[in-house]
Amino acid sequence: MAFDARVLILAAQDGRLGPLVAGLDALGWTTVTARDLTSAEAVLQDFPLDAAVVDFDSLTDDVVARLRSAAEPRSLPIMVVGAPRGSVMDADLAVTLPPHPAQAALRLEQMTRAAIAEEEFHLRRATFAARGIDLEAGGDERAPLRVLAAGVAERRFLALSNALTASGVEVVAAPTPYTAFDYLHESPFDAAVLWGAKDHAPALSIASGMKRNTRLYHIPLMLYLRDGNEIGLDELFNRGFADVATADTPEDETAERLLALAGSHRRHLTIRKALDSVRALAEMDASTGLFTPELFAAHLARVADASRARRRPLSVCVLRVKENEAVAGARQGGWLDRAMPQIGAMVSRLVRVEDTPARLAKEVFALALPATRGEAARLAAERIAAVIGCTAFDAGPDRSPFVAEFDVGAAEMQPNESAAALLERASADLFDKTR
Repeated sequence: MAFDARVLILAAQDGRLGPLVAGLDALGWTTVTARDLTSAEAVLQDFPLDAAVVDFDSLTDDVVARLRSAAEPRSLPIMVVGAPRGSVMDADLAVTLPPHPAQAALRLEQMTRAAIAEEEFHLRRATFAARGIDLEAGGDERAPLRVLAAGVAERRFLALSNALTASGVEVVAAPTPYTAFDYLHESPFDAAVLWGAKDHAPALSIASGMKRNTRLYHIPLMLYLRDGNEIGLDELFNRGFADVATADTPEDETAERLLALAGSHRRHLTIRKALDSVRALAEMDASTGLFTPELFAAHLARVADASRARRRPLSVCVLRVKENEAVAGARQGGWLDRAMPQIGAMVSRLVRVEDTPARLAKEVFALALPATRGEAARLAAERIAAVIGCTAFDAGPDRSPFVAEFDVGAAEMQPNESAAALLERASADLFDKTR
């Protein structure tokens, strides 16, 4: 049977983490447990795990550093459970009580994707540096974090706001959903915390509205519960909350968790802004702002080498405009060419920050998706194609707008396979699917 664990558990005993481990296993975040640091290091050296969860009772001064060293060159997000406030400074997340399994899985996913995006940013910098271009993550990161605090000004909510302010956060208070959305549409925020109060309806209304808005969708949401057992945590995480602070969580710890969410979101936006900043450069495709074939080939080779070294999967997708009568007519009138800048912009915005989009030919696009299995990559490309396929493009006077649909091919990198061979297999898969 294949070893498919994703999370290392470092715990001498099962008492504190046992239920969390069982819950993570049930959610697909398969775990492997090490009872001591030496065993944990051996597991990380032998298997490409995504993250680690450490019982505070097993934590010593050098545990975090040694775990990260054992995982190199992969980044290893680390969560410490059972840590008194302020006792752990070098982990990605420290909590006093074991989180709900759904909550832990969500935070592990966020931390893992953030680590992969950071890896890709450094690879992208190297690719552009080879062409004399300095790609820097710039100034927005140095500005104070901004958090929207939505809800009635009760004692504990005010205490949380004060704790955030003491940490240098700019807190904007919104007593009602209406004022909350006014603020959200006026200026950017790094996170939002919603007060449960006696009635969850205002908080759930804000969360629902944000998740229906493409610009606000990615802002991390925390719900601060007023009382215990007011609403099922599974339901809350399904509604899009990134974190839920229960009634017995100290305000200072809630503030630290919210700061971690806000900081990660700010970094994510900073990286995306830096990567998007190159779209107007001469090295990019002039029409779409995507990677040219030559630049994509050079970067894909770099990503492939890094994926092998980190023992992460890598997949490539190829998308080609599907031939039909409407597309043929739009092509003859030059309207398909006129639509390409918009299509390129859509491809660029629909991929994750760590994915690399390219234009290989006039009507052919490619995606490099690090840390992604083949079938997941195909699904991602098909979703992108479906979104673009819902957009009507101008076909000229007296003609109905046309829709651009795509054929999709995908391939996952095999052992010792070159980047060029991987791209060739993805292209071959596209042609096989359209015969």
